[in-house]
Amino acid sequence: MVRLFSMTRGRTRPVEEGMFDLISLVTAVHRDESEEPDLDLEHRSILRLCRHEPLSVAELGSFTDLPVSVVRVLLGDLLHAELIAVTRPVPLAQLPDERLLRDVINGLRAL
Repeated sequence: MVRLFSMTRGRTRPVEEGMFDLISLVTAVHRDESEEPDLDLEHRSILRLCRHEPLSVAELGSFTDLPVSVVRVLLGDLLHAELIAVTRPVPLAQLPDERLLRDVINGLRAL
């Protein structure tokens, strides 16, 4: 049994703070496994899971049976090594107002 702090080398936060929301989608960058740098077992299992389809940070925590805080640190390592791509959700403040969209639709219908 490996202690969690040894998996993250004592770190409690990823380098990219705020990059990994629970619903951020993670995809492995397609590379030959022989080209990957020397990675720990946990890093490799995350890459293996993300190779075929994007998975959320929450799903990765569930599939690896690791706490999300540990998964975030490991994902930070993989992002720093350019082995994964992350798609973050659009913040609510950047989404258009629902009333504005309704007004546009009503205006178009009136034409």
